[in-house]
Amino acid sequence: MKTPVSNMLLVLLASFIGSFGGVFLKAGAEKVRQGWIYMFISKDAPFFNWRLASGVGFFLLSSYFFVLGIRPPGELSVLYPMVALGYIWTLVWSRIFFKEPLTRFKFIGLFLIVVGVFFVGLGSQ
Repeated sequence: MKTPVSNMLLVLLASFIGSFGGVFLKAGAEKVRQGWIYMFISKDAPFFNWRLASGVGFFLLSSYFFVLGIRPPGELSVLYPMVALGYIWTLVWSRIFFKEPLTRFKFIGLFLIVVGVFFVGLGSQ
């Protein structure tokens, strides 16, 4: 069975959207300094903390596209590893939004992820 390109594009879109989820959760978490109980009884509670709510929303939207992408005739063993490509976007966003350093080991890790996804994709042929 061959996985259609449309399924792959949906999973890639899901991983791209999901990478924003992590960014917004981190941004929202920076506003929550007093712990979980404080988060629910303060003005920074999730329903007031638009960053946390946006992060959850991005993950939900990402899940929607992921579910569309893994429907038959797509092969889960090919599509699921493609979600890991979201780490590439997360590295970019963490550099842009949080000024996190780009290190040699991060690039090596991303290279290994891309190579792994490539070989898993070859396994479907």
